[in-house]
Amino acid sequence: MRRGFVHVLAWLLATGAAVTLSWWGVHTVMAGTAYDPPRALPITAADATTQESKPLVSPTPTPTERATPSKSPAPTPSSPTAKPAPSSKSPSPTASGQVRSYDTDGGRAVFDLGEKSATLVSATPGTGWSMQVWKTESWIRVEFSSGADRVSVFCTWHDGPPRVEIGTY
Repeated sequence: MRRGFVHVLAWLLATGAAVTLSWWGVHTVMAGTAYDPPRALPITAADATTQESKPLVSPTPTPTERATPSKSPAPTPSSPTAKPAPSSKSPSPTASGQVRSYDTDGGRAVFDLGEKSATLVSATPGTGWSMQVWKTESWIRVEFSSGADRVSVFCTWHDGPPRVEIGTY
């Protein structure tokens, strides 16, 4: 009986050591590659006042929002997630209230589209995608990339009101 107990104890210790060693090895290898947290754009002082005056909009209503009628205006047919923001006491010069979200395979870009210009509210890459942003006085380009795949969200307003084009290449 004692001999059987010693064999079982030795087996348990060897199995526990093997499992621990395997887990530690896999964990060490996967720690740097399994998940990269999404990167957000930095908020500048000018963007902070604009950001605070606009409500956060969820693209899909929660069960509570579905059950009770919404007090905010309905989205426009051309953009299902666009909602006008309420006016504030000190609006920024380019804020118009036309906040539009553009979902792509690479991530999401959100723009505040004014009458003569636009600002980038946020850009968030999808899982496994990275992001770059270029800005000039007449256009903003957000590019999501993953390996050889590229998706660009390009907002221009140099010859009229802002318009957004999405290109995949």
